[in-house]
Amino acid sequence: MKTRSIAALFTAAMLLAGCLTPPQDLLTATDSEIRESVYRHDGPPALSLITVVSNGTNSGAHSALLVNGSQRVLFDPAGSFEAKSIPERGDVLYGITPLYKRFYIGAHARITHRVVEQTIEVPAGVAEQALQLVINNGAVPSAGCTRSITSILSQLDGFESIGTTYFPNKARERFGALPGVTEQEYYETDDGNKAVALSQYIDVDLD
Repeated sequence: MKTRSIAALFTAAMLLAGCLTPPQDLLTATDSEIRESVYRHDGPPALSLITVVSNGTNSGAHSALLVNGSQRVLFDPAGSFEAKSIPERGDVLYGITPLYKRFYIGAHARITHRVVEQTIEVPAGVAEQALQLVINNGAVPSAGCTRSITSILSQLDGFESIGTTYFPNKARERFGALPGVTEQEYYETDDGNKAVALSQYIDVDLD
């Protein structure tokens, strides 16, 4: 009975935080769609932890991981962002150009929440390992966004201190403690309703 109560409280907390998403059909891009969307960013190999944070309570609401390796992808586990021009498979969004990254951040930054992006440059081999891990991970169930990301990060050389956690702010604190991390915060003033904010991008052709 006690275990069930703790689980129920945890689920309720994550629902309020916004890390639980309603059931939806998995988006599965074809191999050709993924190949055609490959984007190679000209910056150095890097990993960026993206955290959605409540402006009112400072609690973490969602985590995502931007991987810049031989191609740039965004691992958005248990996420609800959709745009018809961005192929998605197994919670990985492909072809993340600067414009697509800006749209993703804009969909999550709103009057009630800000987006914190923490970036660290890594050796090419580490970036490639992270890329393969997120691609092979598969879709993540609701409330598992941060745990899946920290589980992947903790497998990489230099990221062992990340450990695993379900809580976005814990991951943000641990990632931020790594040497060489830079941080940027994004604020916007559009609608506080997440569904309304996301709906602006679902049917938009970003090309």
